[in-house]
Amino acid sequence: MKIIEGSVRGLAKGLMGAALGLAMLGLAACGGEAEAPAAEAVAGQVPGMTITNARLVLAPVSGNPAAVYFDLTYDGDQGLTIRKADVEGAGMTMMHEYGEWDNKVQMMEALPIALTKGKKVEFKPGALHVMAMEPPATWKAGDKVKVTLTMSGGTTQVFDAEVRAAGEER
Repeated sequence: MKIIEGSVRGLAKGLMGAALGLAMLGLAACGGEAEAPAAEAVAGQVPGMTITNARLVLAPVSGNPAAVYFDLTYDGDQGLTIRKADVEGAGMTMMHEYGEWDNKVQMMEALPIALTKGKKVEFKPGALHVMAMEPPATWKAGDKVKVTLTMSGGTTQVFDAEVRAAGEER
């Protein structure tokens, strides 16, 4: 008799647990909208960062450094810092800006660039820009080159820049 009573109690507990679980699932299903899935990280893309108007302008003298210009908008929630830039195929790449030194305005290596939500940064002639040193002779107007911005922490933003001849609009 005790064996039967124990089995009935165990069965009752199991059924009650299953019923409670089903009730909870039912409540969750009709509890309103489901949460949106978290945005998945995409390699080479920083969430909230947009790059537009990207172009690489070749120098008038073949082999001299080329310059990369673009517009950057950042609407991400996490503060970031751009710490370096790379241009695929260039021998070396540096971020430059203009500043005063020894009573003269001159080009110098740029410090890391802080980004917070809503920040817009223009990489443009006469201001902040990326220099592609030792450009390959194979770059021709109309081509595309891959540019990579590396953030503090190692995340990257990769984008294509249109190659333009020296006399074209910068």
